[in-house]
Amino acid sequence: MGQGLSCGASHEHGLFSAVQYGDLETVKVLMERDPSLLLQATVYDRHSALHIAAANGQIEILSAVLDRSVSPDVLNRQKQTPLMLAAMHGKISCVIKLLEAGANILMFDSLHGRTCLHYAAYYGHADCLQAILSAAQSSPVAASWGFARFVNIRDSRGATPLHLAARQRRPECVHILLDSGALVCASTGGYGCPGSTPLHLAARGGSMDCIRALLAWGADRLQRDTSGRIPYLVALKHKHGACAALLNPSSAEPLVWPSPLKFISELNQEAKALLEHALMEANKEREKNILKGTAYSLPSPSHSDVGADDSISEASDTELCCICFEQVCTIEVQGCGHQMCAQCTLALCCHNKPNPTTASLTPPVCPFCRSTIARLAVVEIKDQDEVDRDIGDSGSPKLRKARRSRNFSEGSSSFKGLSTVGSFGKMGGRGSGRIAAENEWANKP
Repeated sequence: MGQGLSCGASHEHGLFSAVQYGDLETVKVLMERDPSLLLQATVYDRHSALHIAAANGQIEILSAVLDRSVSPDVLNRQKQTPLMLAAMHGKISCVIKLLEAGANILMFDSLHGRTCLHYAAYYGHADCLQAILSAAQSSPVAASWGFARFVNIRDSRGATPLHLAARQRRPECVHILLDSGALVCASTGGYGCPGSTPLHLAARGGSMDCIRALLAWGADRLQRDTSGRIPYLVALKHKHGACAALLNPSSAEPLVWPSPLKFISELNQEAKALLEHALMEANKEREKNILKGTAYSLPSPSHSDVGADDSISEASDTELCCICFEQVCTIEVQGCGHQMCAQCTLALCCHNKPNPTTASLTPPVCPFCRSTIARLAVVEIKDQDEVDRDIGDSGSPKLRKARRSRNFSEGSSSFKGLSTVGSFGKMGGRGSGRIAAENEWANKP
């Protein structure tokens, strides 16, 4: 992987060898002398100059060949396109150039019936995967196939890109695909054991990170393949003890990305990343409890709580959450301006259960003013100069007191915000939440 293609037919003419080694001047001379060379291919694999340039990351040569009106979708013996080979070898600049040239992302090879999206996921090139998905959103694919259908496209054995990424231990690709709408519980056809879900395949591969991501997006630990096995049994069979401990149906259920958040039309990307981080931290705390006392204990977190009291900045402009009084406010409800920590925001959505009669979910509401949450964003923090000016004004009511909390950091392993928040309707008497436009904060009693 990543070494590019060799040129078995270079003895016939020097074009393929020049392309492979990036000799742009020689390639230009040969193209000028005989333009028909660009239509020739190696003897056995039928690789064109464009295939060789894409696989070897020769972006200047690839651009020069495309400028000669050569089709970006030329096929080799296995019906692989240059885009597939660029995605296979992780040549992101070539992937982007081919996409800009109009390369067809819906072409299937004859080897496994896979697309360029399968190749990027299988070989773990997250940047290539993201580029292809971004192109799919703005290309005719979105109109003809639909973006969601493309994300879940299957190869000849019924494997989606998510199946391949989970089996090959590619957690970053797993996350990107899940975030793009990949079906977390889809079953394979003939790939792996028939009926395998991405969680079965992650259990087989032994990737804790892939398993974490899949569980956080709602993968079912009890779903069975055609042999009747749940992912837990697959992990045991392949001797992945720590994975089996997490997948054991008797273990505590992981927290799942809450469905009510899907009702929020404009979930700011920074806010989403913050909420996802909080959710994963909560599940890591769960993992520590599950693995405690076993041979698979997790290492101590780098963000230790020891000494946290002494590391709190007195000049921080961010206030403590009025719900849990432990974490800083990092999420703001746009519209009403109320703020809370990421943990309590997740708790708000996780505690919003579907209506059993209509089987539908209602949008989450602000716990302070009960207005519907339409948009979440990250709290804007003042820069240090502004904070210094506020503190320097001895007569200003903005003079900060040192906020001391055992779990002040957003990355703290504590997740009391999710575990202790009960009814949000009972909170009105204790605190109204800090509003972004206000300068004062209701001090904790």
